[in-house]
Amino acid sequence: MSPVESAPAAPATDTSTRRQAEQPNSRKSFLAADTSRVPAETGLRGFLTKLGIRIAPSKRELVERANTRAVSQHWPGPRTISVVNGKGGANKTPTTVMLSSVFARNGGGPVLAWDNNETRGTLGWRTEQGPHSATVMDLLPQTDQLLAPSAQSALLARYVHHQTEDKYDVLRSKPDVLASEQKVTAGNFDDLHEVASKYFRLNIVDSGNDETAERWLRMIHHTDQLVIATTTLEEHAEAGALLLEALQARGGRYAELSQNAVVIVSQSDKNGTAAQAQEITDGFAHLARCAVTIPYDAALHKGRIRWGSLKPATQRAWLSATAAVAEGL
Repeated sequence: MSPVESAPAAPATDTSTRRQAEQPNSRKSFLAADTSRVPAETGLRGFLTKLGIRIAPSKRELVERANTRAVSQHWPGPRTISVVNGKGGANKTPTTVMLSSVFARNGGGPVLAWDNNETRGTLGWRTEQGPHSATVMDLLPQTDQLLAPSAQSALLARYVHHQTEDKYDVLRSKPDVLASEQKVTAGNFDDLHEVASKYFRLNIVDSGNDETAERWLRMIHHTDQLVIATTTLEEHAEAGALLLEALQARGGRYAELSQNAVVIVSQSDKNGTAAQAQEITDGFAHLARCAVTIPYDAALHKGRIRWGSLKPATQRAWLSATAAVAEGL
């Protein structure tokens, strides 16, 4: 008898058991993947869709959809975005307003625009006032009450100004008094930030120009995403670049914020060109994660800023800029 013939028979194995062992988790799901594409909704293609002719969306519409998804996300825990530039008039306040508008209008949930400027902060002047005149200095003595377990979110309406059209809230400073009368220490800022983080999912901070102030430095400590606001004026761009370089030189957390920063370059002159803005943007390429440009729009240059007053091209640019910021959260 040959060795093969004399070998004991292999034990019987259940076919289904062997198949599962060989191919774990190989069962095909009964749920089909959603591969359908929503047809065009805007422009001529969108018009044809309404007539019953299904047309694929254009490349621009696909980009806008991706940007809208990015700014509509909710993150696990509150996030703080700080808008900075050591030079006055560099477009920090309009940038704060527009980021707040885009996040609030798309993502829902509470968004706060916070004026952290102790020297003539103008966020309150550029936004809608609520049925009171409260500022950050009125909120500060109430932080313990607002942080109490029994505190209700509706109480915050006494201190912030809701933007009825663009759906975010504003914590104002008091630009008609001296900086010495609205001093905010590092400890004060921590208390205010704790309140803001309890009641808002996104805190977008409009900073002052003094990079040595306690409130400015403490703002940086709490920042998750840094935004450099600048116009196409050379001195504004240079101030923003110097700030990024200074943070990079400090190393550690400061360097991380600098490397991950988003630079938003707003065209400040109606007679300026896109090429001028692009030149500034290109100059920040090695200093920050990305830089984006915003075209000139008269609606951003004086008076109350409202999303609905912007030109469509400006709205698309701000949507794209806000999506870039969202990527860092």
